[in-house]
Amino acid sequence: MERQLPNLRANATLLMGRSAPALITVLLLMLGWQAATSIWAIPNWLLPSPTRILAAMWEWRFILLYDVGVTLRETLVGFGVALLVALPIAAALVSSELLWRAFYPVLAGVQSVPKNAIAPLLILWFGTGQLSKVIIAFLIAFFPIVINAVSGMMLVDTDAHDMMKTLRASRLQVFWYFRLPNALPFIFAASKVSITLALVGAVIGEFVGADSGLGYVILISSSQLHTDVAFVAIVLLALIGMGLFSLVGMVERMAMPWLTTEPEQPVRP
Repeated sequence: MERQLPNLRANATLLMGRSAPALITVLLLMLGWQAATSIWAIPNWLLPSPTRILAAMWEWRFILLYDVGVTLRETLVGFGVALLVALPIAAALVSSELLWRAFYPVLAGVQSVPKNAIAPLLILWFGTGQLSKVIIAFLIAFFPIVINAVSGMMLVDTDAHDMMKTLRASRLQVFWYFRLPNALPFIFAASKVSITLALVGAVIGEFVGADSGLGYVILISSSQLHTDVAFVAIVLLALIGMGLFSLVGMVERMAMPWLTTEPEQPVRP
């Protein structure tokens, strides 16, 4: 226990040191924003000051907490389903040339359709509840995971693959012990992008038709000129996105410590 405390202190100090420039930059931007709204007397409905946004966050904290839960649940479920569906499909595409030729162009075509164009149809088919938002989040998060997983599973060492064939390994064994470990860096890289895209998809669905969620808050508050509340929702979305991105990075470090261990003396630009 005594040996772990210095390590925790060192990690905390390192984290604070790396975060300090970003925190200082944000603080200077907030001070400039506050000064601009005061000097030019910008009305609250046009551009609220940071202090007014903080006041609105405290005033609407209980209502916003519920909406945060709704949007976060839609995002996590949509991303989770996308991950569970994308990995088996990627494995099937890699293992069969026929499936690759039959379905890969279809997936590319589906991805090329803007999701905000089909969002009204999904709302019409599945209602204004959370299911339609989960489907939109799933559709946006699905394609990057499939593409990166396929790339990682295909970029394998030829000699090692030939050795697996020589040992008469089954397709499941080749996938589990060979292709999947090789694809993990690609999958985690795609997951970092996809989980933030799933958040965007959930908000798009809430814009089109919903009665709760942060997207709904932004839409209603903007229409009623409560711009400070809309900014609060935007700030919360940014914090959720950064938190989810960091969460995937944490899981990545736990799953692949041999690849994500940072050097003690990083090369600086």
